[in-house]
Amino acid sequence: MHTTLDPSWDLTTDHAASRHGQPVLVNRGTGKAYGPEDILKASPFWGFLPAAAVVDRLLKGKRLDLDTETMVTRFVGSTRPGKR
Repeated sequence: MHTTLDPSWDLTTDHAASRHGQPVLVNRGTGKAYGPEDILKASPFWGFLPAAAVVDRLLKGKRLDLDTETMVTRFVGSTRPGKR
């Protein structure tokens, strides 16, 4: 399963770092994969954040189709900030 979050980032279970159906956040330019608690600098404007927070920021204000919502829920958990 695979979904593109923006031109630089994907959520996927098709990467070697994905285990047991758990999606990983993948930088499309480098191929590097991150789990939800991994700390990264996804944008020069955001500073260092956990990958789960990066996903939330990338999707803020966007309407998600069912497949994308499923991937996001599997990555960050059942409750996303702003979805309460």
